Amino acid sequence: MIKIEGEYATLRDTATGDELFIAMALLPLGTDVGSRLHYEMLEYTLL
Repeated sequence: MIKIEGEYATLRDTATGDELFIAMALLPLGTDVGSRLHYEMLEYTLL
């Protein structure tokens, strides 16, 4: 995760380099700047 702005987070896809804007409510508890996430089956998990 690159940054948090209010209720939204900016994520960077390591495979493509694209930036994604995701609501914090969709991310697992404990997610913070610098966290690594895995997305599968419409769900994010912390690595």
